[in-house]
Amino acid sequence: MLKYKGIKEVAGSLVLVEGNFNVKYEELVEVELLDGQKRIGRVLEASEGKALVQMFEETRGLDPFSAKVSFLGKTMTLKASEAMLGRIFDGSARPLDDHPYPIPEKNLDINGSPINPYCREYPDNFVQTGISAIDGLNTLVRGQKLPIFSAAGLPHSVLATQIARQAKIAGNFSIVFGAMGITFEESRFFIEEFKKTGALSRSVLFINTAADPVIERITLPRLALTAAEYLAFEKNYHVLVILTDMTNYCEALREVSASRKEVPGRRGYPGYLYTDLATIYERAGLIQNKKGSVTQIPILTMPEDDKTHPIPDLTGYITEGQIMLSRSLYQQGIYPPIDVLPSLSRLRDKGIGQNKTREDHPGLANQLFASYARGQEIRELTVILGESSLSETDRSYLRFAEAFEEKFLRQGVYQNREIEETLNIGWEILRLLPKEELKRVKEKEINKYLDEAKG
Repeated sequence: MLKYKGIKEVAGSLVLVEGNFNVKYEELVEVELLDGQKRIGRVLEASEGKALVQMFEETRGLDPFSAKVSFLGKTMTLKASEAMLGRIFDGSARPLDDHPYPIPEKNLDINGSPINPYCREYPDNFVQTGISAIDGLNTLVRGQKLPIFSAAGLPHSVLATQIARQAKIAGNFSIVFGAMGITFEESRFFIEEFKKTGALSRSVLFINTAADPVIERITLPRLALTAAEYLAFEKNYHVLVILTDMTNYCEALREVSASRKEVPGRRGYPGYLYTDLATIYERAGLIQNKKGSVTQIPILTMPEDDKTHPIPDLTGYITEGQIMLSRSLYQQGIYPPIDVLPSLSRLRDKGIGQNKTREDHPGLANQLFASYARGQEIRELTVILGESSLSETDRSYLRFAEAFEEKFLRQGVYQNREIEETLNIGWEILRLLPKEELKRVKEKEINKYLDEAKG
């Protein structure tokens, strides 16, 4: 392996190397310091006689005149193994739990390979999260990518661990959890929650804190998805991948782009942000003749609560819906503060109904959504006109909206609801409305389930 002593410039985490070599994009690079220390990087750009290298570690103490550069002729890989379950790694796949790295069964490129659209299977199997606002109205389907749009100060970290703890899919089931740019407190919270609840035994954790190198935030989701694909398509697991916080990932991408002096796009983010996010989100799915599946729940915080910001905006284009967290519900003390009206699961109707959840689920979900929307409209009218101007039917919608938030949306952090319980709560609160207002459920369902709710 040839070593070069042609470092032209060091700027932050970027190193410009000159020499007579032939290198490729994403190729791994080893930089050896004068004291024998070795640091790893990857090729960001390559042209005749020059290579721009992004270091995974800090460049402090790197002397351009004495350092030796070696191009390793391979891209970054993950040494995948089923023994990764129950383990905790950093953003470079180094163990964080004081145990040796598990014996690898396969060496996989972290960039993966795109799933041939012809070989994809359509997602149509229900995934139970144990959270009524998701299971009942914005159902997650196996193989779907369904992001959670949160904001600073909202309990998305708590929600992420609750979903990881409670999620249930028939068959072999595992969790791959990736956290990017989080604080030490959040890191400790995630690790302790997974250990305390026993969820760690079926999970693989990848943790990158704000103090870790920026480049690890870019590699971490790819490491996590490579582990998920191996478990799903080689070991037949149904894998739920939770990635938090994608905003930190995008900020890292913007930082690297600025270092490379690229022409910025919207709000300073690189023009290829959409394409880059797609290379992550589109790795969810099912493949024909494969028993396993990869389901994704990316979590992102919307800067300034702005859903038109490039990160949530582009994420919404690529994924199949979104779960919106509401600051106003959170201020009312409601957990989880999921605002069901702007939330959407585009694959919901494929994963619910007869032989999947329950035959009344589609109609009940539509009725609950429509009734809550009407209740919210009447709340706004009440502020202007006063409650005395409302009809008795309008007042029943006000009572319904309050019961919907208190009984259906609100549930404890450790309260795991089966889908039957969620649907029964829905019928129970529909009793507050006159029967003639229930236009989205079938008459036989009203007779069967509304009477059961009364009983």
